[in-house]
Amino acid sequence: MPDRQIPYAFNPDIRFPAYLTRKALLNALTIYIPQLKGRLMDFGCGSKPYKSLFSVDEYIGVDYDSEGHPHDDEPVDVFYDGRHLPFPDQHFDAVFSTEVFEHVFNLEEILLEINRVMKPGGRILITCPFAICEHEEPNDYARYTIFALRSLFEKSGFKVLQIDKTGGNIETIMQLKITYVARHILPIFRKIPVVRSLARLFVYSSMNLYTIVLAAILPRRKDLYLNNIFLCEKL
Repeated sequence: MPDRQIPYAFNPDIRFPAYLTRKALLNALTIYIPQLKGRLMDFGCGSKPYKSLFSVDEYIGVDYDSEGHPHDDEPVDVFYDGRHLPFPDQHFDAVFSTEVFEHVFNLEEILLEINRVMKPGGRILITCPFAICEHEEPNDYARYTIFALRSLFEKSGFKVLQIDKTGGNIETIMQLKITYVARHILPIFRKIPVVRSLARLFVYSSMNLYTIVLAAILPRRKDLYLNNIFLCEKL
């Protein structure tokens, strides 16, 4: 996979504060993305950070112009009004949506609309966080369990094919700690360039490496985790 074409923030090294979340998400996406073919809609596309991973006939990015996420300089192809997708019935072979559903207040309504524009047998791949701090405020509405997502998809005319979780208890607890350090501790030293550089080199790196080792030796549980991954098919 052409990882070099993915922006650093979505394919980071251990010096990045969200390394645990973003690296696990990328690893999962590289497994599931090859199942999406034909004409694809990237719902909530933003900057299309994962576009280089796809081999599709047509890639159409759709987004909503919201207060929490300005789209200046982002390659959005089509904006929608938050309720209706401006496409005919059965227009897409596949849909991709990553880290978007938590920002959709009317998710049940939107899933029905996504179903409408998909061809029968078309596949949808989504990711959304389970454990994460508030972000893109004020448009941050929900955190979903796998049970809630399964129910929402099935009620909206989809068959759930695969469910996955990224990270486990250790990675999630540590990611929240690293995020706290990044948001509330290190900004105190923001005006000191050398401290900022040392933080990336030592603080984030050491905490991420510590997490990797800890997760490898301690019992693994996934009742607390980072992200949901769902692959579904339109009935």
